[in-house]
Amino acid sequence: MDAFSDLIRGVRAHGSLFGSSTLSPPWALHFVDGAPLTLCTVLTGAGWIVPEHRPPEPLRARETIVVRGPATFTFVDEVGTRAEPIACGEHCATPEQGGTRHRLGWTDHGGDTGDGAATTLIVGAYPVRGEISRRLLDALPVVLRVDAGGTADAVLDHLAAEVAVDTPGQQVVLDRLLDWMLVCALREWFDRPGGEPPAWWAAQRDPVVGDALRLLHAEPAAPWTVAALAERTGVSRSTLAKRFADLVGEPPLTYLTRWRMTLAADLLVERETATVADIARTVGYADPFGFSAAFKRVRGVNPSEFRRTATAASPVA
Repeated sequence: MDAFSDLIRGVRAHGSLFGSSTLSPPWALHFVDGAPLTLCTVLTGAGWIVPEHRPPEPLRARETIVVRGPATFTFVDEVGTRAEPIACGEHCATPEQGGTRHRLGWTDHGGDTGDGAATTLIVGAYPVRGEISRRLLDALPVVLRVDAGGTADAVLDHLAAEVAVDTPGQQVVLDRLLDWMLVCALREWFDRPGGEPPAWWAAQRDPVVGDALRLLHAEPAAPWTVAALAERTGVSRSTLAKRFADLVGEPPLTYLTRWRMTLAADLLVERETATVADIARTVGYADPFGFSAAFKRVRGVNPSEFRRTATAASPVA
């Protein structure tokens, strides 16, 4: 288990194909849900993504834009379009206004005007569950762009083939393709020339620190010491400590403590009947009092207070 896989595991498409929309100008689709992450890609044609309080972004064929919520955004044929915005969301109907057709996942052959001017948009929204995946969101800008020609192109070919037919199980296939598409898009963005990826992303490529990170994520409850990590990675304790701090920005055991508290925060909400002592043992603490002290130091509240607050907020979220 690597750091990226751990952070993205709570980000999953599930019935989230808002539309493979075949659009003829003018159009304005307003995506109103403010999903934590929304992926937009154009198979054919072009348009503009207009994020709330952000400058417009052109979106051309086979390019991808990922928008981070909770702000909403609009997809338009041109900036300043005369089209009236159509509100689209997870439960939107199939409206027809001003030449615009929007459908929810299934083939609508009536949407193509046949004049070659239509734009086909794929949009997938991603719920983000728990504190683990929020660490991924914290590493992303409000809007990120991935150009055509990268590893996501192969996924686009599969998406184009799947949305062209109606077949049983289509939504499940589309969900998984959208997951694949998001992973490819984030990889491309983190690895872009001149980019500034989060420290944990770059550190994964280091032969020593990358191994140490994989061990901490694979076995977070193990009784790790710097000496034990150094032995498993095949370097001296001082070498590991220095390289880890230089690349990740904090010592190995400080990173481990923060990661354990992130895991514990999600477990406190997910396992309603588990005691604080149960959660403590799960993340590597034999002493629940020591765990509570570490949790409060990292999260600012004790585990019981965190659970009450998070459980009360979850229906609203």
